[in-house]
Amino acid sequence: MASLTFIYDMIFLVLFCLATVFFLYVKRKNIRREGLMFLYKTKIGIKFINYVGSKFKRTLNILSYIIIFVSYILMIGVVYLIGKSVYLYVTKPFLVTSIVKAPPIVPVIPYFPQLFGMQSYFPDFSFTYFIVSISIVALVHEFAHGIFMKYNKVRIKSTGIAFLGPILGAFVEQDEKDMEKKSKTAQMSILGAGVFANVITALIFFIIWWGLFYVSFIPSGATFNSYATGIVSVSSIESINGINITNPANQNLINLIDSRKIQDTKVLGTQDKLNLTEVIIDGKSYFITIDLLKKQLEMNRTEIILYYDMPGIRNVVKGAIISIDETPVISYGDLGNVLSKYNPGDRVEIKTKDNGEIKNYNIILEKNPLNSSKPMIGIGNLRNIKMNMADNFAIFKNPFTEYEKNGGFLPFIYYLVFWIFLLNLLVAFFNMLPASILDGGRFFYLTVWGITKNEKLAKKAYKYSGKLILLAFILMLISWGIGRAFG
Repeated sequence: MASLTFIYDMIFLVLFCLATVFFLYVKRKNIRREGLMFLYKTKIGIKFINYVGSKFKRTLNILSYIIIFVSYILMIGVVYLIGKSVYLYVTKPFLVTSIVKAPPIVPVIPYFPQLFGMQSYFPDFSFTYFIVSISIVALVHEFAHGIFMKYNKVRIKSTGIAFLGPILGAFVEQDEKDMEKKSKTAQMSILGAGVFANVITALIFFIIWWGLFYVSFIPSGATFNSYATGIVSVSSIESINGINITNPANQNLINLIDSRKIQDTKVLGTQDKLNLTEVIIDGKSYFITIDLLKKQLEMNRTEIILYYDMPGIRNVVKGAIISIDETPVISYGDLGNVLSKYNPGDRVEIKTKDNGEIKNYNIILEKNPLNSSKPMIGIGNLRNIKMNMADNFAIFKNPFTEYEKNGGFLPFIYYLVFWIFLLNLLVAFFNMLPASILDGGRFFYLTVWGITKNEKLAKKAYKYSGKLILLAFILMLISWGIGRAFG
């Protein structure tokens, strides 16, 4: 059954489309069509643009140079990212597609995470999020262009709204002859003003997003993504799954695994099960899956990583720890404080929440291998690549603390602000690509012309830069297709 949020969003989408059709019909005499887009020209906002562009000349003069500098940083950054992506997709297509299942290029449209299988990378992106975010992106981008047009005395013909189906955009129409007469520095400040405004808007909404986190979510437990591990010497291996190892050389162990004499046969846990391999080293038990053991041996390592024989893995503890002996564990920091009250050998009851299900574990705490006076459950956290964009940017969020929504409308606003931040940032980078249809294309053309003093060479560079960008995207798509088809 569809959630109420989705139903409300679909109702809003239908109403918005009807309102758009009605507006286009009523204003049809003032609508101009360009390809698939419908443009509605107005004079709205020009007074504000003229006021700011003429009132704060000293500030705008300083900002002109900052804008150009930031624009170069964005251009270099986005070209580097695309170049790095192409290299990885072309040289390691199977590795990349095994980690990232989604295509390398997708349109940022409502519900694109669900449409392109990217739910693990992005939070929900409803139509409401889309229309609010894209409207703010377009508004600040175009008004910034307009303000620097006024400052540099480039005539503004009109402002307006662009319609592409239910997708809205904004524009500020300049007098092209006036623009071409201005100095290269003036033109570059006008071209870069839009992306600069998007960067500033992204920064503002990032700070708001940061603040909203603390009122939208509350810590509710300690999470972990691994069991306690230790580094051991291959030469010290005495037996694997009861098979005595007389020659613990890497290749000998690999041969035993390939001959299927060593397999995952040790079953751990009561509620949840883990099928592992038991390794005895110096009389002590360790655990590992046979696949992970073989991968480490194939690297010809003299030392390998194994799981300690601890209560965590022995009982297959799963989920976020929410209490120990009824003492609440709110965060990962709390976990250490609560455990410090116990000694090795104490029996404790641990409660976890795993996908909404409460689980109970009755365990005996072990000695910490590094400090025998301290107790240990045997859980840990390995640093791994965070795939979700919201988690990547949420530097204020403890990655090892479980959080619950604080209820009400705040979590909805939290993710709306995140999308406003992210789309402004993405548009700032994307728009500085040196491609002819983007601000970055003309910016690149003026740069080459300014450096070489050769307009003909600048035009060629402008022409072929766009083709190279297109080729880069095509190569990534082809490599992704190969990786998905044969990986």
